[in-house]
Amino acid sequence: MQVSEGAALSEGAAAAVFWAPHAWLRREGASMPAVEEDVRIDVDATGRISALTPDSGPAPAGATVLTGLALPGHANAHSHAFHRALRGAVQVGSGTFWTWRDTMYRAADALDPDNYLALATAVYAEMALAGITAVGEFHYVHHQPGGAPYADPNAMGEALIEAASRAGIRITLLDACYLSSGFGEPPNHHQERFSDGTAEAWANRVSLLKERDHAKIGAAIHSVRAVPATELGTVAAWAKERRAPLHVHLSEQVAENEACLARFGMTPTQLLARHGVLGPRTSAVHATHLTADDQWLLTDTSTVICMCPTTERDLADGIGPARQLANGGCPISLGSDSHAVIDLFEEARALELNERLATQQRGHWTAQALLRAATEDGHASLGWADAGRLERGALADFCTVALDAPRTAGQPPELGVETAVFAASPSEVRDVVVGGRVVVRDGVHVSVPETGRALNEAISALRQ
Repeated sequence: MQVSEGAALSEGAAAAVFWAPHAWLRREGASMPAVEEDVRIDVDATGRISALTPDSGPAPAGATVLTGLALPGHANAHSHAFHRALRGAVQVGSGTFWTWRDTMYRAADALDPDNYLALATAVYAEMALAGITAVGEFHYVHHQPGGAPYADPNAMGEALIEAASRAGIRITLLDACYLSSGFGEPPNHHQERFSDGTAEAWANRVSLLKERDHAKIGAAIHSVRAVPATELGTVAAWAKERRAPLHVHLSEQVAENEACLARFGMTPTQLLARHGVLGPRTSAVHATHLTADDQWLLTDTSTVICMCPTTERDLADGIGPARQLANGGCPISLGSDSHAVIDLFEEARALELNERLATQQRGHWTAQALLRAATEDGHASLGWADAGRLERGALADFCTVALDAPRTAGQPPELGVETAVFAASPSEVRDVVVGGRVVVRDGVHVSVPETGRALNEAISALRQ
């Protein structure tokens, strides 16, 4: 796989000027963003937007001229990079979430730091091509098969951080505590490489990881079945002390709820609340099968809800109560999770389309609210509170969407957000800029130009 080291995000940016025929931004003093014309975007040497000038006239000399509608970069708030190797392979025949998990374990068994670096670089390049400028990597493959640590105990996590740099996007490494095969049972032979033995040992290892300009370190509780109740507080305390993001898989499957009720006499949400896990820096991923009390606990604590609609429908998980949780004050973020597809436009519109199927009514979410879930609220859930919007002082992370492609042509630019959210795909993403650096130009990744070939090679290496 050919990767240009010169494109690494961590190398910083030079001051630059961009010009977009249209951009979705909030004018200073305005309450809501709107589509503006002839927008000049000035970026300073720190990679932040120093000025936004709508109605600026023709593109100035020396500016990088963008194509279509400029939007904030998308935040993929929930990713398991190696799951990309399963796309297509898990669509043969039928099965359940649990049979899918067996296939996933076989892919995890094949990973090592070198091939994970190659695979994740290609996967993150695919994300960049889709307009994604930041990823939350829910990472739990920590050690060698059998559980022995690598010489560098964070070799696998470091590979993911380096992969994001090579692909030109930001990453929040959500290092996951994973100690049990289910409610206190020891890890099975696949899971041994996920486990640090205790939450304290997990915390000691994760504390060795260092943040970089393009990388933040967060925490994750894999699930209530994988982290014993007595250990939940240790993970929550580690994140609280550092004011770091904390993510957790929550009630994705009915079977998990039933097992938790049998073991503790309470739901997974109630168990997390009892041990201080919920709160505004915590993201509950999936949150599909919730009781009324569960929903109250999540809204009362302003816990973020990360929905992954393409994975939830691919695995037949069900449709979670996203609208009710948002009505109660929970911010909504989006993730591609198992990477059945990598397309945040699809994840966003699926929130609305799922609600239409469930209720036989339209109009649960505006396009602007869905785009905010894919951008600003997703970035905030990953600790990038200064990204996800086009305004002065924000990180210069944005993408452009063609409005004259077959999928998007026909409506005036004023309806560009509605067109993008409800019709666009990664094929319409033309340019991607992260920290003022061009990562994708005219639909081609600058440092991984043959992204499909890179994915083929990396996934073939795992199979071998």
